[in-house]
Amino acid sequence: MRPDQSTWTPSPAEGEQPRQVRRILKLFRPYRGRLAIVGLLVGASSLVTVATPFLLKETLDVAIPQGRTGLLSLLALGMILSAVVTGIFGVLQTLISTTVGQRVMHDLRTAVYGRLQRMSLAFFTRTRTGEVQSRIANDIGGMQATVTSTATSLVSNLTSVVATIVAMVALDWRLTVVSLLLLPVFVWISRRVGNERKKIATQRQKQMAAMAATVTESLSVSGILLGRTMGRGDSLTKAFEAESDSLVDLEVKSNMAGRWRMSVIGIVMAAMPAVIYWAAGMALQFGGPSVSIGTLVAFVSLQQGLFRPTVSLLSTGVQIQTSLALFQRIFEYLDLPIDITEPERPVHLDQVKGEIRFEDVEFRYDDKSGPILEGIDITVPAGGSLAVVGPTGSGKSTLSYLVPRLYDVTGGRVTLDGVDVRDLDFDTLARGIGVVSQETYLFHASVADNLRFARPDATDEELQAAARAAQIHDHIASLPDGYDTVVGERGHRFSGGEKQRLAIARTILRDPPVLILDEATSALDTRTEYAVQEAIDALSANRTTLTIAHRLSTIRGADQIVVLDSGRAVERGTHEELLEREGRYAALVHRDAELEPTR
Repeated sequence: MRPDQSTWTPSPAEGEQPRQVRRILKLFRPYRGRLAIVGLLVGASSLVTVATPFLLKETLDVAIPQGRTGLLSLLALGMILSAVVTGIFGVLQTLISTTVGQRVMHDLRTAVYGRLQRMSLAFFTRTRTGEVQSRIANDIGGMQATVTSTATSLVSNLTSVVATIVAMVALDWRLTVVSLLLLPVFVWISRRVGNERKKIATQRQKQMAAMAATVTESLSVSGILLGRTMGRGDSLTKAFEAESDSLVDLEVKSNMAGRWRMSVIGIVMAAMPAVIYWAAGMALQFGGPSVSIGTLVAFVSLQQGLFRPTVSLLSTGVQIQTSLALFQRIFEYLDLPIDITEPERPVHLDQVKGEIRFEDVEFRYDDKSGPILEGIDITVPAGGSLAVVGPTGSGKSTLSYLVPRLYDVTGGRVTLDGVDVRDLDFDTLARGIGVVSQETYLFHASVADNLRFARPDATDEELQAAARAAQIHDHIASLPDGYDTVVGERGHRFSGGEKQRLAIARTILRDPPVLILDEATSALDTRTEYAVQEAIDALSANRTTLTIAHRLSTIRGADQIVVLDSGRAVERGTHEELLEREGRYAALVHRDAELEPTR
């Protein structure tokens, strides 16, 4: 059973919230031991905090009126110790909960990055780089406060509210009823506010992703070059200004959503002590049960203590609703189907000889598009060379990408040493197949670091040997910092030919038995091409080589040349055989010869 080739679409948000909450709770499961400690600290802190008003009641009703200085000292000491213990417990629970929250965020970032590393090349061809970066940086970063503090805040405030209400009932149940009359209304208001902010948060994160994509594309070296040379700097600035302005509106809406309603809750809660005093006074005035000064002060103290965790609890609920939008975007990436997977029992080749076969190969991007390749049957013996030519869009690069499984065939199969590449483990493919493409990618690091990306354990002598084989050692040695020279963003401190030779040196260091050259010299001038071609010839020696050729002068010595047109192999043979047929290949050679003087 081969991996499903269907494209991914985001799951609908409606009806997903209970499942989403379960997934969020599952993230904390590995840290349940530490969270249990936090729970104990929270419970102990809440009990100590609730005890303080009872100490205050005894102080006002007993110790001071009766002049019991010893008891007064003990009660005062108890209140001081309560504050000290609460402070210590608060620091400990903050340390543990923050550590757990940061580990959860680390797990999320790693999971998303690992998932994206396993996606096929097709995913990245249809997804903006800035969008991917925004999911990892902005979305996960936006959840930081929620993940690091919400769980603790929820448990702490809930415990405090329950303990405080119990203590209030113990002091006077009638005043407790008066205090809690409006609580259900407050809960309803906070849920409404949370839903509003969740919707706005979804729009805000999409806008942040769009802005991040614009920054990534327009402020890269290539983007700056294009903008400057096209005279589009001002228009790009205005486009960014418009996107940033939209983000400002969404940020304001997010912060102001339900702000008045939440302020009303705060005003009402702050006014409750006045209501309590009024209710106690009216009850006494009309012959109701009297309440001692100590009880009244202790109750108001508890009621004020109830105010902070209740408002915090309602705010936490709003924050959770908002964060659900961020979690949804992260879970969308974690739920991306991986269409290129390693089989359950992969085949491992200790030594790759290099025979490649394309057996009735078909490839299409999805069920809705037509075939990019169709009916391809080609055999390349170990150590042999195959060149693939044809007009733009004929499927040449796609054919080469099927060998290292950057794409998977949708029909037929591709084999390496007689084994379907889909049955091989990824280590065998990575170790056995090297790719040098026209789009050379270098990291913003030193020359040595870029070369060692192929083999981290390579010695300096091995780096230099690979660079010599790639005809680039002398240039590197002439630089002030030699192999420690930083190549710059995407290698822009080096010319096109130098970057290509660095890529070839990197592949030589990897030493793969199978080599794929995807138009590796098409963007170079003739003089540079010759230098790079010498490096390629050194690299190709005694390897199975598949060359995607733009300039036909570079592939005349290939053992076999295949001409693709509209995804089909229309001609094949050696250079001389194809010239004698005077078919499409011969026409391409004549056209190439006519263009050669202009290069």
